[in-house]
Amino acid sequence: MSRNQHSKNRSGVTRRDFMAAAISGVAAPLIFGADPGEPLLDLHQHTNYVGRTDEQLIAHQTSHGVTTTVLLPGAGWMLSEVGDNASCAALQAKHPEIFRRFACSDVAESRTPDVLRGNVHRGAIGFGELKFKVAVDSPEMHRVYKLAEELGVPVLMHFEYETYNTGLERFESILKAYPKVNFFAHAQTWWGNISADLDPTVLYPKGPVKPGGLSDRLLSDYANIYGDLSAGSGANALTRDPDFTRGFLQRHARKLIWGSDCHCMDGKGLGNMDLTCIATRSLAALKTYTPDAAAYRRITYENGATLLKLKPAA
Repeated sequence: MSRNQHSKNRSGVTRRDFMAAAISGVAAPLIFGADPGEPLLDLHQHTNYVGRTDEQLIAHQTSHGVTTTVLLPGAGWMLSEVGDNASCAALQAKHPEIFRRFACSDVAESRTPDVLRGNVHRGAIGFGELKFKVAVDSPEMHRVYKLAEELGVPVLMHFEYETYNTGLERFESILKAYPKVNFFAHAQTWWGNISADLDPTVLYPKGPVKPGGLSDRLLSDYANIYGDLSAGSGANALTRDPDFTRGFLQRHARKLIWGSDCHCMDGKGLGNMDLTCIATRSLAALKTYTPDAAAYRRITYENGATLLKLKPAA
């Protein structure tokens, strides 16, 4: 998640314009000249993202033709950057046609199982984004995994070296211990580990990928791990080595899910320091490097829709 501050929306587009375009699903065509009727699932978005309004979030999603958005709340320290369970539930209640939501709670708090369970009972369909200073195999995280197994929901985790969900090299033991839980892997350390020669202190590695990376292997070896392609880390993984990317997308077309995790206000970079939109970059890379239209549709809709048990697009 970025800490960049946003400026006010100057687009001149009204709230009514935002809502009508988002709900209709046809006012804004997909980029690349694709069929505006094609479904597009965004696995990774946030309310109140560094101050962004709900209207600006809808504008961002509409600009890319997103038809279903998964809202990921934060908890604890994360609330300085993103919205909470209540804000996600409120936005979903206003627009149930276009939003789904996960649930979040600080995993170190004793109330976490109650918070997560209660939110699932009220309509949340997964846990995450889990971005807390614990190890992947800590007692706190085992408690979350066991609850996810009980409730039959997936878990979305942010892996960041020596900071959040540490010990990715031990995550294989979690995949073995909880084969019925589907995990969505996200962020810098997960995507850096597509390469076998990663310096873990470099969060956005550049240049050629050395085959044999841990993330690549886990996606191949375990049925219950999926890659969340969102954020700058996902976009970096897709663009750093085009030759590797083509093979990677072909191997894992059924194990990858597109998400944006972009906090710009309009889908064109407004509010981002570099004035670019992460969603634009990652979708363009997918369109360029996926082997065919069927694989592109799997990554941008079908994989996530199947795992989250979403209704088929009309």
